[in-house]
Amino acid sequence: MEKLREQYEKEIIPELMKKFNYKSIMQVPKLEKIVINIGLGDVRDNPKSLDNAVNELGLITGQKPVITKAKKSIAAFKLREGANVGCKVTLRTKRMYEFAYKLFNVALPRVRDFRGVSPDSFDGKGNYSMGVKEQLIFPEIEYDKVDKLRGMDIIFVTTAKSDEEARELLKLLGMPFRS
Repeated sequence: MEKLREQYEKEIIPELMKKFNYKSIMQVPKLEKIVINIGLGDVRDNPKSLDNAVNELGLITGQKPVITKAKKSIAAFKLREGANVGCKVTLRTKRMYEFAYKLFNVALPRVRDFRGVSPDSFDGKGNYSMGVKEQLIFPEIEYDKVDKLRGMDIIFVTTAKSDEEARELLKLLGMPFRS
């Protein structure tokens, strides 16, 4: 799992420096953190679903998730301020690289009819967001113990100044972009 970090230091940094003509190694963009979020719409009807989502996200990432709460009340969604609405994990350093390696090389290839992730999901500041429709693509999740299919948002936060730099960084790290 440390392969991705070593590859970044040995191969990716020199390649990015050459492509974008950086003068210093400190200008080279790097992966800062990965945030994984599961939003739960049914937590009001089924309080146990929050526990299951927290356990599954903990298994996938190897880190204890934080429960997210509603910031304000929205009557149309029957949502009260302070109510539990999901869970999230922020991965940095070693766990971040382990998760990225597992996502690129194990989980995404298990998606049915997978042709690559969209190359257009950048935010203009070098961060990339993607969604996963079900948690079953991760090898830690046992099919028989899943109560409900849950999707998750995965956000890659980089130090890149532009989307082009971030796209090249993620591509070199192994992100399978659609052509």
